Amino acid sequence: MKPEQLEDLLRYRLEQAEETLREANILLKEDALRGAINRAYYAMFYALLALLATKQLGTSKHSGAIGLFDREFVKPGLLSKELSRSLRLAFNRRQAHDYAELVEVDRQTAEETANSAKEFVEAIRVFLQSQGYSGI
Repeated sequence: MKPEQLEDLLRYRLEQAEETLREANILLKEDALRGAINRAYYAMFYALLALLATKQLGTSKHSGAIGLFDREFVKPGLLSKELSRSLRLAFNRRQAHDYAELVEVDRQTAEETANSAKEFVEAIRVFLQSQGYSGI
């Protein structure tokens, strides 16, 4: 992939993450808490896809993408373990609230997930800018 194509992809993925964060906040305001958790996680996932693209990595499975994040960015100390924990927690919450039966959702969990997503997306943006991807 050419550098300008990569920059375009990074910009697209981060815009996708930001839009999805806005959706999460709209759903929170409307007390659609299950949807807010879903959208918050996906905002993180789209930012993660941008990050993985810088190393020409990808996977069809969410758990695989999270594993690549840990291997390529957390274990070498490029990004914090806290980001990994918040990503994994959001993934698990999304899984539980989207697929499990009889799982209650509460406002505090939805708000925490949305806040973590905002922090995650911003951390990825800052990291990418620190790596020379200034147009994002």
